[in-house]
Formats: sequence, C-alpha cells, structure tokens
Amino acid sequence: MSASDFDFLTGSWAVRNRRLKERHVGSDDWDEFPGVLSCRPLLGGVANVEEIVFPTKGFCGATVRTFDRAERRWSLYWINSGEGGLYPPVHGRFVDGRGEFHGDDADEGRPVKVRFVWSDVTPVSARWEQAFSTDGGRSWEVNWSMEFSRTGFQ
Repeated sequence: MSASDFDFLTGSWAVRNRRLKERHVGSDDWDEFPGVLSCRPLLGGVANVEEIVFPTKGFCGATVRTFDRAERRWSLYWINSGEGGLYPPVHGRFVDGRGEFHGDDADEGRPVKVRFVWSDVTPVSARWEQAFSTDGGRSWEVNWSMEFSRTGFQ
C-alpha cells in the first residue's frame, strides 16, 4: 500500500460496464454499456483524477483519489454530471494486488454500506466492482462492474 497503488490507471481506457437495472430486489437483469476513461496523477502521485464518459447514457463522472501517507490509505470521491456534488468517500488500501474500499452512503434514500473492489490489475486490463449492503455489511449485492482495457500509451 503506497501512493503508487493507482499508477496502473494512468492513461486511457475502454470500459465495459455492467450495472444492475434494479438494486435491492434480487435482480439478475443487467444493463451493459461502454465507457471511455482517462486518468492522470496529481501532486506528485499522492492524488489522481479520472474522468469517465458513458456515451450511450448521456452522463459522465469523475473520481478524485487521495492517499493519506500517515494512515497509509486511499480516499475515493465520486462526482457525476447529473448531480455535480461529491458523494461520500470510500476508504481503503491495496493488499496483495487487490484494492478494497468501504464507506457509508445512501441509495435512493436508503442507507447503505458501499464496497469498491479493484482486482485483476495488469498493465493492459483491470476490474472494478461496486456492491451495496443494506444489513450493515453482513451481505453484499454487486450492482456495477467495469472491465478495463487499455486504449492508449501510458
């Protein structure tokens, strides 16, 4: 775990998205759509910012990540073009090539625990997933996953 954990994400990516059409109802009906992502480091690598565009959905988003050197953990903040405000952060770190990040949020007015997982990271691919828990983290429903494929040079 270090400020270089997200260096792999620097550059341009094609993203295959799978997002549940309905959450919290036991659905297995997925919406699949493309994304285009670019990421760049800030402040000598202690932070980075990414922008992702969903061309078939008509919205985009950004993630700002900061690394707290004293706590040796990342904080990730999501912003989408529909609302414009920062969502509550998730916090966590990478261990043995897997990043896990947790936080509290609300989904359609319902309090949820949030979990982001980064896995299968290579120089040309990566995987991300988001899950919500409505029972305090005892069970999780994965509701969005992204498969990343590098499109440009780093």
